[in-house]
Parts: sequence; structure tokens; C-alpha cells
Amino acid sequence: MISENAHGLEVPTISRFDTAGPRPFWSVMIPTYNPRADYLEEMLRSVLQQDPGPEQMQIQVVDDCSPNVDVEALVRSIVKGRVVFSRTSKNLGLAGCWNACVESAQGEWVHILHQDDFVLPGFYVTLRKNIDDPNVGAMFCRNAVVNSSSHWIDISELHSEASGVLKGLQEKLFLRQQIQCPAIVVKRLVYENLGGFSSDFRFVLDWEMWRRIANHYPMWFEPAILACYRVHPSSATSRLRLEGDDIREIRKLIEMSTFSRPENDVSRILENSRQLHALLAIYNGRELLVKGYPEAARKQIIEAVRLSKKWPILWQAISFSILSAKIYGARLKRRFKLNRR
Repeated sequence: MISENAHGLEVPTISRFDTAGPRPFWSVMIPTYNPRADYLEEMLRSVLQQDPGPEQMQIQVVDDCSPNVDVEALVRSIVKGRVVFSRTSKNLGLAGCWNACVESAQGEWVHILHQDDFVLPGFYVTLRKNIDDPNVGAMFCRNAVVNSSSHWIDISELHSEASGVLKGLQEKLFLRQQIQCPAIVVKRLVYENLGGFSSDFRFVLDWEMWRRIANHYPMWFEPAILACYRVHPSSATSRLRLEGDDIREIRKLIEMSTFSRPENDVSRILENSRQLHALLAIYNGRELLVKGYPEAARKQIIEAVRLSKKWPILWQAISFSILSAKIYGARLKRRFKLNRR
């Protein structure tokens, strides 16, 4: 069933789980679509090295009808028997597959772990021992950002040096995305109460969900780095950036933002978010231009100006146009010289 929240956002209903019988504590749910074998193996082994057994942990791959990879055979070649495999009846897209993962989850806590991310030793033990407050709806840790070779290239923000319920997270999440999927676990009951991931989004569907949770539940932060989020050219994020859909969705999410703060505070936070993401779009545009994607770069700059028409953003957009003209001129000059030879 699909319902609409106050912003007209389509939010699917998550069915209630029958808690009469025994259930595992964890559900590690792995959505896949044409996964790379080496990434999938690294991810699965990172979980299995921490496996407390099927009574405590459900591990399931949910494939979204991959057309180019026999994911079931791939999973069986990596690990025999321990990992449950299922396939959606049709391709559901990103949000649909994530929601199918939540629906199939039997555990009290759900960890949606993507095919190209992985966890570090101690992830599940550390988070489980921290669960003291029954009101907590989600827990997340710091994560490393890794490249295609699994080398660390960045780490997420240290929100607090001590583990515990994080104060002020709602405001932080309205400013920008703070939590990557491999670093967060959510009570299944929370999804049941708030609904699943919205298919209105492809890029910020996780960010929208974390904001929704923070509006209703305390969230626990663990300062240890226990998960790895991978960035690589073939990721969904990279594809969306080429179309400018990443910044377009961020703008849409900012525009639908409301929370219980004085109006002037809300305006300040949202304006800061607009400028922050406008600058990000300009950075993306410059990077794409240099890499030889002028049309993708132009889309990023258009979205930057739509986000904020403050003079610093407009000046950056003008400087981008100058840079674009210089690069285009240099390439024309180089081509002219080659043609004369």
C-alpha cells in the first residue's frame, strides 16, 4: 500500500512483523543489481566474519532482477548455504528493492548493506552492546569512504567523541546528508511506523528516510569507524550526477523541509543548505568539465543557480562559464593544429 505524507511524498507501507515466535536480532539485507563479483564477495565476507549464527542474524541477498549477472550463482560460488537468496518478481528500482529488503527482514534491527559497500570488524558487536535506550529508533557509526580499490580516501564526521544519543541531529540532517547506508541500522518497528523508502527519489531516498526517523525517534551515534562506503565511476551516484539529478533531488528535498523550530531558524538552516549544495554543484560542474563531460557540467551549474541566486553563487557560475570557454577554446585550437599537420 502507498500513502502520502504531508508533502505529498509517496511512502509505501511496511507490514507488521508477527513477533509471537523467536526472531533474529539482526537482519542484514543486501539489495543487488548487476553486482561486480569482487565487490559482492568483499561485502559478504565482511559480514560472515562477524556472523553470530542464523538464530541471531538473518543474511539475505535480494536481487532486483539483474539482467546481466546470475546473482544467485555468484552468491553460491562465494558462500554455500549460509546466505539466503531471493529475487524480486520484477525490477522494482532502488527504493522498491530496498523496501523489499525491509519487508523480508525478520530481525529486530535491519541493516541494508549495498553490494559495493562493506563493514569492518566489530560493527555488529559494538552497535548491539550500545543499545540501552528502548526508545532509540536507529544507530549509526562513523564510516570510511573508499575508492574502487578499497583504499580509504575520506572519513565521515566525528559528531561526538562518546557513544550515545546524538543531540541536534535533526538540524544537521536538514543541512546536509550525514549518514551513509552501510553505517546505519534501523529498528524494523520504525519502518513499520513511518513507512518505507520513497520511490519519488533515487539519489536522496536514504537522506529523506534518516530525516524522517530523526523527526520521530532518538538516534544513537557510535564514534568508531566500523563501515566503508564505496565511491566509484559505475555507482548509481556517479550516473545520477551526469544528469544533474543528484542536485535536482537535493533541491526538491530542501523545498519540502519543515520541522519544529522557530521560523527564522528554519529559514537560516535551509538557506545555508541551499548555498552549501549550490557550491557542491559548482564543484561537481568544474570536475565534470575537466573530465570531458561539458553537458553534465552545464546541468550541475544550472541546478546550482536554481538552488541559490546569492551573489557568491552567481559569481562562481560566471567563473565556470569563463573556464568552460577557455577549455573549449583550447580544445578547438588543439584540433585546428592537428588538422593542419
